[in-house]
Amino acid sequence: MCGRDKPLTFHHLIPRTNHSNKWFKKRFDRLEMTHRGVWLCRACHKHLHRTFTEKELGREYNTLSAVLAEPRVQKFLGWVSKQK
Repeated sequence: MCGRDKPLTFHHLIPRTNHSNKWFKKRFDRLEMTHRGVWLCRACHKHLHRTFTEKELGREYNTLSAVLAEPRVQKFLGWVSKQK
């Protein structure tokens, strides 16, 4: 997300803790839940988990475009992209 050259970690856009929840099972198949994700640097990954609950991430921010549209994420990206 930030464009920095750092080691990446895989972020599940539908967090694994939600995979057994009925709400998610009705809307997403197992393959989609396990494979829908993005590769993020550690700082961006931590920011998402500090900013949103697991349910918020799965229900409201389950696409990269939804994550990037969030003002709190935009503010963080402006800051972190200037870091080394």
